Amino acid sequence: QVQLVESGGGLVQAGGSLRLSCAPSGRTFNYAMGWFRQAPGKEREFVAAINWDGVDTRYADSVKGRFTITRGGADYTVYLQMNSVKPEDTAVYYCAAHTKSVAVVTPAEYMFWGQGTQVTVSS
Repeated sequence: QVQLVESGGGLVQAGGSLRLSCAPSGRTFNYAMGWFRQAPGKEREFVAAINWDGVDTRYADSVKGRFTITRGGADYTVYLQMNSVKPEDTAVYYCAAHTKSVAVVTPAEYMFWGQGTQVTVSS
């Protein structure tokens, strides 16, 4: 059984930075991971993805150049470094994992999801 626990959300001013973490448990060493977000009244959308060894990454156009996804440590924790945040980045951010080794952007391909962490950006 795979469990994902997100942390690091909170309130930040526009232009500031925040780092989210996703700690997986279970046999996830070769799982690709991703971050998604969902704002009130909107559908869940892709933010960033990383393959199992951290070499390949994918980003949504809206966050490219501002957000960075990485992974590391013995437990393959995944991080989302959010810089130059904007009010439109406000959402619940979800960590997800799938059993393929490549980075993918489609939510339907992810098998495991965390509980989400709230990110609020004030203007």
